[in-house]
Amino acid sequence: MSDTFLTEEEVAELTGVRTGRRGKTREERQIDWLRTSGIPFWTNARRRPIIPRAAIEGRRQTDEPVRKKWRPKVLASG
Repeated sequence: MSDTFLTEEEVAELTGVRTGRRGKTREERQIDWLRTSGIPFWTNARRRPIIPRAAIEGRRQTDEPVRKKWRPKVLASG
């Protein structure tokens, strides 16, 4: 499996949801928890939540360099 996304076991550990309950599947309950927690995810064709590892580890999701903010030369030191 890829290191890009969390495994099913890691998603269960993160959300604390391992089984379905009250008419909802495990995946539906995990999705509800992820939404209320503000963790970005996608769902695949099986409606399983797919979470990028970078969202949990705090890494940038792109390799795009950070741009410096524009600053007038008058305020630049040196």
